[in-house]
Amino acid sequence: MALKEIQGKVVKIAGEKTATVVVERRVMHPRYHKIVKRFKKYLIHDESNEANMGDIVKAIECTPISKRKSFKLTQIVTKGVE
Repeated sequence: MALKEIQGKVVKIAGEKTATVVVERRVMHPRYHKIVKRFKKYLIHDESNEANMGDIVKAIECTPISKRKSFKLTQIVTKGVE
């Protein structure tokens, strides 16, 4: 089984050891054949509280930590300005 890996921007620090990440994907509209953006938010587990708002991060799927949190932070790709 392949583990899902996501990459997105941290938009909120949600308490201790949790960050909210927005993942953007671009898809073709079925009727109008135009590229449109689709967004999804994920809660990720940040054990050492190293992610800040505006950072681009990578996270990998893991066993559920809480009701909505089932991804762990693996790497901070770039530091944000915010």
